[in-house]
Amino acid sequence: MSESVTKTLQATLVPPTAGKEQRLSRLLDTYREALHDAFDAGAETMSAVNDIVTPYDLPYQAKDALKSYVPKLRDTYNASELDDGHPLRLVNRAAKFDYSDEREYGYVWQVPQPGRGTNFWIPLRINPEQESLWNDLLTDDGAEPGEIQLQRHRTSWELHVTVEYEVEQTNSDYADPTYIGFDVGESALITGCALKRDVPREPIIVSGNRARHLRKEMHTTLKRLQKREAAEWRIDERFDYYQNALTDIVEKVSRRAVEYARGFENPVVVMEDLTDIRESLDYGKWMNRRLHAWAFARLQGRIEDKVRDAGIPVEYVNAAHTSQTCHACGHIGTRDGDDFRCQNNGCHITVFHADLNAAANIAGRVDPWGESLSWEPTGNDSPRDGSARDSATVHRETSEKSSQMRLTAFTD
Repeated sequence: MSESVTKTLQATLVPPTAGKEQRLSRLLDTYREALHDAFDAGAETMSAVNDIVTPYDLPYQAKDALKSYVPKLRDTYNASELDDGHPLRLVNRAAKFDYSDEREYGYVWQVPQPGRGTNFWIPLRINPEQESLWNDLLTDDGAEPGEIQLQRHRTSWELHVTVEYEVEQTNSDYADPTYIGFDVGESALITGCALKRDVPREPIIVSGNRARHLRKEMHTTLKRLQKREAAEWRIDERFDYYQNALTDIVEKVSRRAVEYARGFENPVVVMEDLTDIRESLDYGKWMNRRLHAWAFARLQGRIEDKVRDAGIPVEYVNAAHTSQTCHACGHIGTRDGDDFRCQNNGCHITVFHADLNAAANIAGRVDPWGESLSWEPTGNDSPRDGSARDSATVHRETSEKSSQMRLTAFTD
């Protein structure tokens, strides 16, 4: 039996010539201008977006992506403002790739441009761990392309290609699965929590202090070098150093996540669906940029890759309000730093570690049939995880002593 899996293929564009660099920059800048104009105009339908973006000098693949994307910004993602650093989005008809082992860089991508006969090819440095999927994409062997995103990082360009493919299900028919929720964040890179019979078991928290320190140091160092008008090669050298250090953190943390999951019987890893997290987060422009700076989806992707390679199933659930809902009773509470406080007087939870509470909620949002559940608004006391918790045969008395857990011992 097989299941459909979605993954993002990553590649870096080989440094383009000056002419191609100029055309790439113009394409990205024009797309962002059209995106902001359509958003600021309040366009809520594909037709309304089309009227705004038609005059822009963009390829049809970018205009079609805008027509689909802009209406979702407010209705689906509740975006109140746009970040300035949005990637260029293209529909799947821009997925035109080629391969030849006679080239220095075997894989190339045809970059769409406005007008007939203006497209150009550019070599790619692919992630070698994803080469089999790139081959499947090229040969139409079970891998279907989805949205494409192109992003500029200082002097480099990064390409993301969403692909959907079938994999054989492994360990999916567990009689008694152990759902393991992973919460990915800034203060704690990952918080893992195994949920057994609705009770958190043996949690793990990996601190984000090192990653935050690196990003702060990178910002300060690069800003200082730019003020001193240092040579471009020196700025790029320092930027690469920090990026490599952050990549090393991602690899080590994702390995720890797999080791943690392997420690339980019949594990099923559960993570939040962070699709379009840039739009769904709204803590003000400054805080949004801080959060967006850390590649949540990148860390999640590496966890998923390694977990699946270990034969462990992965599920994704709705990310809404996992940090604000009590994992024990489902009521909305408050978060104060690392502490979550439940407001339900009848619940045995008073103070709990906030990230652990979120991880427990993530694990609990998978129903017994393996389908993730949508989050219901507060005010409804019915259980949200499909388990009919309120009618359970095992009665649990409310603890006379309030439950408090801050998990200092589990923090790295």
